[in-house]
Amino acid sequence: MSKVVRVAVIGYGGMGGWHTKRLQEIPGVVELAGVYDILPERNAAAEENGIKAYPSLEALLADDTIDAVTVAIPNDQHKPVCIQAMEAGKLVISEKPVTLCTADLEEMIAAANRCGVCFTVHQNRRWDEDFRIAKAIYESDKMGRIFSIESRVHGSRGIPGDWRNTKAQGGGMVLDWGVHLLDQMNMMMGKMPVSVYATLSNVTNEEVDDGFTAIFMYDNGVKFTVEVGTSNFIDLPRWYILGLNGSAVIEDWDINGKIIVATSDEKHDAVPIVTAAGLTKTMAPRTPETIKEYPLERINSDIHDYYRNIAAVVNGEAEAIVTHDQQRELMRLMEAIFESAEKNQVVYF
Repeated sequence: MSKVVRVAVIGYGGMGGWHTKRLQEIPGVVELAGVYDILPERNAAAEENGIKAYPSLEALLADDTIDAVTVAIPNDQHKPVCIQAMEAGKLVISEKPVTLCTADLEEMIAAANRCGVCFTVHQNRRWDEDFRIAKAIYESDKMGRIFSIESRVHGSRGIPGDWRNTKAQGGGMVLDWGVHLLDQMNMMMGKMPVSVYATLSNVTNEEVDDGFTAIFMYDNGVKFTVEVGTSNFIDLPRWYILGLNGSAVIEDWDINGKIIVATSDEKHDAVPIVTAAGLTKTMAPRTPETIKEYPLERINSDIHDYYRNIAAVVNGEAEAIVTHDQQRELMRLMEAIFESAEKNQVVYF
């Protein structure tokens, strides 16, 4: 019988608190051992919520009953704290992004290999329903060959006023939301792109990017656009997918959207429409008999599967679903975005 895996969380901020809640929702699989935060008030808040707060990081890592630790602290501190936890013999889960550059990532992987422990990353957006629906659309033949995919996240509040707006601590939207969308892109496409051209925005912050647009090209002809914005008071669709015989839109995380597919290959004469200053036949809308609308097919998804996988790893029943090679690819993509934007040129992989 598999044992219940005890997990401690290092960092009790926004994401640290999120992890403690998820860990308490699947009893019999994992168990929350406790937390540690460098801020005393956060440790006090944890105890008020009925969670054990360790007096120090060393005390947490010295607890032999802890099987795994989740590191949910500012990005620049991931490497030293993760390596310290590995050296204590713990399975280590780093929040995304795993670290700030490929060289640091390789140091972390080498430490995991040296210590003989599992080291993985929390890529939770793989369980977003909108992503899973978009992936299913791409993998189906309903709209014919897919040639363009657009994945966007928009907000209007700028960058949070904490370490996320500081370059030294790994702030900016490429490392914050970008890593999520790029991971989804890799999961959907199943391979690295051929090239990328990217631009960064600094509307509200001069030190780090508060948004970006990256256009990736694939060897199968797909153009995949990834965009994050923090000064958008009107959001564009979360997903916009184009195929030879149809289009799909997923408007938001509430899964509003639709799929429109051509019903036949017959050439129906378009009726020209009058625009403000002339006629157009090219852009005239299709007539009802030539298209059919379908609703988006919902897909059940359970974020708790992430920690179920961690428990299976500890019990020797599975491999980590977020792998080192996947993180290497993600880091290469993010570095290529920065390189392309800095040089104002296409970067090839």
